[in-house]
Amino acid sequence: MKTLEILTPEDKQGIDLPRLLEDEQNALGKKKLYIESYGCQMNFSDSEIVASIMREKGFATTSSIDEADLVLLNTCAIRDNAEQKVRNRLSTFTSLKRRKPDTMIGVLGCMAERLKAKLLEEEKVVDMVVGPDAYRDLPRLLDEVETGQKAVNVFLSKEETYADIAPVRLNSNGVTAFISIMRGCDNMCSFCVVPFTRGRERSRDAYSVVQEARDLFAQGYREVTLLGQNVDSYKWASEDGTEQVNFAGLLEKVALVSPELRVRFSTSHPKDITDEVLYTMKKYDNVCNYIHLPAQSGNSRVLKLMNRTYDREWYMNRVDAIRRILGNDCGISQDMIAGFCTETEEEHRDTLTLMDYVKYDYGYMFAYSERPGTPAAKKLVDDIPEDVKKRRLNEIIALQQQHSLERNQQAIGKVHKVLVEGTSKRSAEHLQGRNDQNKVVVFPKHNFTKGQYVNVLVTDCTAATLLGEPVL
Repeated sequence: MKTLEILTPEDKQGIDLPRLLEDEQNALGKKKLYIESYGCQMNFSDSEIVASIMREKGFATTSSIDEADLVLLNTCAIRDNAEQKVRNRLSTFTSLKRRKPDTMIGVLGCMAERLKAKLLEEEKVVDMVVGPDAYRDLPRLLDEVETGQKAVNVFLSKEETYADIAPVRLNSNGVTAFISIMRGCDNMCSFCVVPFTRGRERSRDAYSVVQEARDLFAQGYREVTLLGQNVDSYKWASEDGTEQVNFAGLLEKVALVSPELRVRFSTSHPKDITDEVLYTMKKYDNVCNYIHLPAQSGNSRVLKLMNRTYDREWYMNRVDAIRRILGNDCGISQDMIAGFCTETEEEHRDTLTLMDYVKYDYGYMFAYSERPGTPAAKKLVDDIPEDVKKRRLNEIIALQQQHSLERNQQAIGKVHKVLVEGTSKRSAEHLQGRNDQNKVVVFPKHNFTKGQYVNVLVTDCTAATLLGEPVL
């Protein structure tokens, strides 16, 4: 997950360039795989599954595109801007193909699922198009490409969870890792392409999730993030029907792996997050005191047009429950869309007043971008001028910056337990990590090392970062 406190639409569409992996160092004579991942955490997690599948095919990962035999772009389709970034990237591969004609190029993920074979027609450098549920078929598709054919598989499955595949940890700091607990989405939000690109919701075997967490802990990882489009709707039942596990139950099982293993999760849907989940968070100190709770809008009429299935009052009730059960220190972050179809100035102000009510720690903020094929594109008119969208978005961002600073200032003078993730980006003499509320904390290095828990007294802050001194 990107963890910048303020993210604009452009910020969220990041690129993940794989770092040097252990098998890359011993890859002499092997074919080389290079992967770039765009968009959400689920795509980054999927790339790790792809790397594992391709390892069985005899491919080692590489951080150099020039030495790759196979280049894969794992794509996002949530906004037009995200797709344009991928198209721009593909346009740069013409020279790569010219230098190395045998280099195979594939497009994976949500953009592949949305555009399907059309991608092969429009982007001549692309040899292979593979949807999110077809990654097991990559070796066969690759064989087709090697015979000079183009290859496509965008079949959406009702069962695929990749539960039996051990991911190859790409771009890993060796401390934190993602665990995908479910795939797909049954929520038909009118603005969203995810149900069409990732298919129906299905949950992974609870015990395979717990085993992956155990394996990661044994390998030295000290934090896992449970991933799903809507983790709160997780539900798994044993084949004989004797055991059923909901999200609160799964959260507890993973928390019990070790008190030294931190547990986070994303994303929570406001319609589904229950008091049972909140009380489970309160019960276990190693379940982090942080919830990503996308609102999208603060106005009930707009929320109904978005088909979010809750209203402003319901959302505020859930925030009240979080504060009541977990306390005011619990971190809450948001997603907001500015300028959705027919949104008035008064309705935009409702979003601002909701933000004032919650005082989010940070957020992911976007101007509405109509996506082809969604219910909103079919039934609603994208009638808010771009300059109005931009102005409203800037107002949301400015208010969030103010709230982020206010929330961070409340941390000053308190001691926070920080999991060290590595050296600070600005100074080799400082370390950085995250506290319980998912906030970046920077402090002097001393003799501490990556993967340690350090108690840090926060002495200062910006809107994005907490600054402090270790309690020795």
